[in-house]
Amino acid sequence: MFTASCRSSRLKNSGAVLRRVVLKQPSVRPALTTKRLCQAPPYYVTTPIFYVNAAPHIGHVHSAVIADCLYRYRTLQGFSCRFATGTDEHGLKIQQAAGAAGKDPLSFCTEVSSRFKEVFRSCGVSYTDYIRTTEDRHRRAVEHFWTVLLNNGFIYKGSYEGWYSTPDESFLTPTQVSDGTDSLGREIKVSTESGHKVEWMKEDNYLFRLSDFRTELQQWLKANPKAVQPEKFHHIVLQWLENDLPDLSVSRQRSRLQWGIPVPGDPKQTIYVWLDALVNYLTVADYPEKHTQWWSGVHHVVGKDILKFHAIYWPAFLLAAGLPLPRAIYVHSHWTVQGKKMSKSLGNVVDPFERAQRFTADGLRYFLLRQGVPDTDCDYDDDKVVKLCNSELADSLGGLLNRCTAPSLNPEQVYPQFCNTSFPRDSGKLSGRAVSEDHKMVKAVSELPALVKENFENLHMYKALEAISGCVRLTNGFIQRHAPWKLNCSETRDRLWHDTILHVSMECLRVYGILLQPVVPGLADKILSRLGVRPGERRWDHALDFLSKYEGRDSAYEGRALGPDTGVLFSRIERNNTQGNPKKSGKPAKARPL
Repeated sequence: MFTASCRSSRLKNSGAVLRRVVLKQPSVRPALTTKRLCQAPPYYVTTPIFYVNAAPHIGHVHSAVIADCLYRYRTLQGFSCRFATGTDEHGLKIQQAAGAAGKDPLSFCTEVSSRFKEVFRSCGVSYTDYIRTTEDRHRRAVEHFWTVLLNNGFIYKGSYEGWYSTPDESFLTPTQVSDGTDSLGREIKVSTESGHKVEWMKEDNYLFRLSDFRTELQQWLKANPKAVQPEKFHHIVLQWLENDLPDLSVSRQRSRLQWGIPVPGDPKQTIYVWLDALVNYLTVADYPEKHTQWWSGVHHVVGKDILKFHAIYWPAFLLAAGLPLPRAIYVHSHWTVQGKKMSKSLGNVVDPFERAQRFTADGLRYFLLRQGVPDTDCDYDDDKVVKLCNSELADSLGGLLNRCTAPSLNPEQVYPQFCNTSFPRDSGKLSGRAVSEDHKMVKAVSELPALVKENFENLHMYKALEAISGCVRLTNGFIQRHAPWKLNCSETRDRLWHDTILHVSMECLRVYGILLQPVVPGLADKILSRLGVRPGERRWDHALDFLSKYEGRDSAYEGRALGPDTGVLFSRIERNNTQGNPKKSGKPAKARPL
């Protein structure tokens, strides 16, 4: 963590600054065990707050699902967690959009914000706080934050002249602007990064001394290589910082922008929308009175298009206010459609609410986290969702659960006994019936929680899910290889082996169910409930206690009655109707007839 004690003493009529800065490496958390659960530090994860000038799209949901996955994962580890999302409701774009719609700005914002809430509910996003920048608590936090920056000498009155992008709500340097043409073929200036039209602006307003913080930001990033993840984006920010940082305009004239928070003490000026919006993270942490606990564990999830605001402007604001910097900024790339950026003009915006209804919340979540690679743009296609969900959720995972719990193979509907003679830990024992591939599978599943943990913490959910899917295939292969339906259970040796096959397979499923809870909470609950795993037995550390009898320990699950059969885990989606509403067959996943 990087902290700054900004006891600035600015000499009158001078630009000199006296500032003491202390650089600290983030503390390394010890391995979490059951004994340490009560000592776990707070974990606070945020999404960006989403701009209400348009309806939610799949990219918004992707940010929210990543943060939700991290929140659920840390909760399973025993952390005290807070998860915030919400909407950014101030700015010139909102003022213009509300006017075009013939509505007052607050009514316009409330209507669009409610759509975000509805979409997040439909996708199982379990936020603990939903923040709107039009709330009184946020206004108070912003006003206090502004006053701190002003009193510390980092905001001054000046004149700004340069390029401004209204769609991006961003001031641009000449190097960030290039030539372009509008829809009528007229020559215009555009933002090199976003492609949006920019206009030359000159006005008197307040500026933030961003130029003072270039060296400190470089020191922070070099000392903390995981401050911005993935590594690709960490390097990008350092490259940006190789150039001088001009001071940043942090207000607009009230005559131009009425829809925003007035500058304290100067009603003719409105606080810059990005400064206003970024403070939301502090608002949720109960700034300025009681923010210390939660702010010590803050992690941001953001899209790559707003990296500069979160990795340069926001840390500089925090340093100026004497507040700790985020523990990590997780950055993800974008979703395209047929290789093109989603836009209303192209008519290729993917509606997440409609897709969650078509593919279920868990189906959509699984696709986004399984296929979304954080440092590369990914292409969205409905048929990809259908193929992935049918293959990995319906056929592979659902088929495994069906095999283990089907009355024809498990007539007593219990967690069967494990026989060490049939499956000895020593693979060289001739008395055993397990083969080398079976021992390799057990080793892979026993190592799976650590692998999934590592990938979750590096924002590589797709790698974690790839590893889980690979183990599910190994477990299905284990059952197929030994064909328990062919065994004669009237013979003791065959019966013990039959039960052992089911016990091992159900132990694998129990681990998969626990590890999948952050990604597909509904399906994971169905798996664990069907296996008879109680609510208090679903923490992350319970996945570490795998196949106890194989390791020579007692099993808490052996002989336990299974939970009720609630039907197919995930209904297959008919691929021949993906352009309309795909039909769900309601049939169980394909597996060998039992």
